[in-house]
This record gives sequence, structure tokens and C-alpha cells, in this order.
Amino acid sequence: MDIEREFGWDDYIENDSQGFVLLPEGDYDFVVTKFERSRHNGSAKLPPCNKAVLTLEIKSDEGTVYINHNLFLHSKTEGMLCAFFTAIGARKKGEKLKMDWSKVTGAKGRCRVGIHEYTKKDGTIGKINDIKYFHEPPEKAQEPAKPYGAYTPGNF
Repeated sequence: MDIEREFGWDDYIENDSQGFVLLPEGDYDFVVTKFERSRHNGSAKLPPCNKAVLTLEIKSDEGTVYINHNLFLHSKTEGMLCAFFTAIGARKKGEKLKMDWSKVTGAKGRCRVGIHEYTKKDGTIGKINDIKYFHEPPEKAQEPAKPYGAYTPGNF
């Protein structure tokens, strides 16, 4: 991952843009590369509340895509908050959790990416990727518990 930084007026540049990449709908692994605290001013569907603005990096055969995703800190969207923290392995389904935002940057998970169509200012239709939902991580196969004092060949 390249480190983002501000350029000075006399800095050298060399990295061309890879161009806009629109991922096909589907399931992808992600890494949270950025987290910002922000505020939602309110809308017809949701009153004013805090929001987390996440930048998710998704690498695919088509290229690397960065998707911004808002998580609203409101009881109406609690299910989405739970799904995110479950996806990154910070919570188990049904578990009560105090949200620890300090562990979000760098967290990995899996999500469903969709395509959102919108009308541009010039009246044409644009398309961008968005996050439809977050997947629960697969359960890890656990070894059967060994009884205390059980003999294992080669171990002393």
C-alpha cells in the first residue's frame, strides 16, 4: 500500500493514474485504509447523528478500487454497525460490543459490492461501486478438545 502524502510545490511526480475501475457486482475481500469521524446533518430517513466515514480498499483482477462507506451511529442502523464489526472479526453475531474505532484502520473483512447509478449534473447516468452489506467471517474449524493429561505421541 502506498503511503499518501501532500506534495510540495517543487516535488517530483511519476505515478500515472490507473483510471477509473468499476468492479462487477460480487463478493470481495477488503481492508479498511482510512477512518474519519464525521457528522450526518439529518435527512428524510435519518435524524442528525455521528457517522464513521470508512475508505475500503478492494484489490481485484480489474484493479484496485477504493470505496467510501458511511456507517451511521444511530439505532435505526445498528444492524449495519453490528454487521461491520462482525465482518472484521471484532464481534460475534448476537454479542454485545463496545465499538472500538481505534482498531478499525487496517481491519480486514469481506463484503458484497454493488453498482449504484446516479444522475450527473449534465444529465447523464454515472455508475459507482457501493457496499451492499458485510459478510460474517467463516467459522474456523476447531480441533476437538483433548482431555487433561491425554497422551500425544512425540509431545512430552
